[in-house]
Amino acid sequence: MRHQLGLDKPLPVQYLNWLSRWLQGDWGTSYISHEPVKDLIAARLPNTILLMGCCFALALAVGITAGTVAAVKQYSLLDNLLGILSLTGFCVPVFWLGLMMIWVFTVKLQWFPGAGMYTLGAPFSIADRLRHLIMPVTAAALYSAGIYTRYLRSGLLEVINLDYIRTARAKGLAERAVLVRHALRNALSPLVTVVAMDLPWLFGGAVLTETIFSWPGMGRLFWKAALDQDYPILVTVVIIVAIAVVLFNLLADILYAVLDPRIRYD
Repeated sequence: MRHQLGLDKPLPVQYLNWLSRWLQGDWGTSYISHEPVKDLIAARLPNTILLMGCCFALALAVGITAGTVAAVKQYSLLDNLLGILSLTGFCVPVFWLGLMMIWVFTVKLQWFPGAGMYTLGAPFSIADRLRHLIMPVTAAALYSAGIYTRYLRSGLLEVINLDYIRTARAKGLAERAVLVRHALRNALSPLVTVVAMDLPWLFGGAVLTETIFSWPGMGRLFWKAALDQDYPILVTVVIIVAIAVVLFNLLADILYAVLDPRIRYD
């Protein structure tokens, strides 16, 4: 068995053999289901991209809107309310929020399904898929939305009273144009950094969210593989997330130069 698995070879040779196979698409076979890991990833990755894509879209929409309003209405009642809500969003544990949502909206009110991504035995419909998305997307997006709100508010407050903003107002530009074309663009740099660190989970999946809501994605696959000590799956998911971290950090560096003309890479 050791000879069959190549464990009788020196460690550097074992590593190079594994790396060569991995780069060629041979990601191994699951110890539990005996299916190729590549097929398991291919089946789960679209589900995770759907869930996490909706989470990021909702978090960005809420975070940018709330952060902009909070900065414009600084120290007002609305600013204080948005600050409390954003702090609550990233302080409440996702697993507790998910369980409470299932208890209230599934068990008590029976408004939304509490598990899965579609109704078993029912034909495919967009409405059914949206009903299954609402609770996991909301539970996962609140955390990121709270962080995005705080970062964008802080970034806008740093630039909103600078000279070039006053000059834009003095030229007679509408307040919305001043915010969107001048202030918001320069305040997005800190937010880009945070988003770049969050986006790799678009491929890695949210372990807690997918486990609580029984969403058949990468996060749940990773959790089950960890419990079963299914190392080929664990290694593959970790490598995919690591590659995504590098790529999205590179993308963030490029976006810095796009958002701020003062930044140039020679």
